[in-house]
Amino acid sequence: MEIKGSAVKSIADYLKKHHPEKYNTWLESLPEKSRKIFQEPVLPSNWYSLQDAALIPTESLGQLIFSDAVKGAWQCGRYSAETALTGIYKFFVKAASPHFIIDRAGRIFTTYYQPSNMEVAEKGDNYVVLRITRFEEPSKLVEGRIGGWIERAMEIHGVSFVTVDITKSLTKGDAATEIMVKWGYEKN
Repeated sequence: MEIKGSAVKSIADYLKKHHPEKYNTWLESLPEKSRKIFQEPVLPSNWYSLQDAALIPTESLGQLIFSDAVKGAWQCGRYSAETALTGIYKFFVKAASPHFIIDRAGRIFTTYYQPSNMEVAEKGDNYVVLRITRFEEPSKLVEGRIGGWIERAMEIHGVSFVTVDITKSLTKGDAATEIMVKWGYEKN
């Protein structure tokens, strides 16, 4: 399974921005195959091995910084949304409805992970359930990264509160991963 270079690059960029003092320790903790990816320029448009370029490095980052690999993945996802949704994209996210943002997140997912499939399974006034039905290497780290990305994208949109919960998971043997996203606005 493969991951797009722009997602890979955001892992190292997150460390360099938020924990620069730990970057070299993190890099040295990686096995040779993974370390080599980050010692060369990561090209945003290239495809990389999900295992070597994302799962192993994210696991190491999460353990090093948070003593929790999934928390590290969540923070990388938040950072990725923050850096991706700038300029005209930030304006677009603020102007769009939450449903539209989450629907787009489902479509964007397949441009970052191949082969994969994510769709909107259910929606209501203030919630959406996303369903990942195709992902050859199920991973709590990928699920965490997606959750963090959606959470930050919704915050950038301007909701007063957002919760993102992984209610079913391919990693637990479920037929699909389901991500429940709920949000609200303060009433004036």
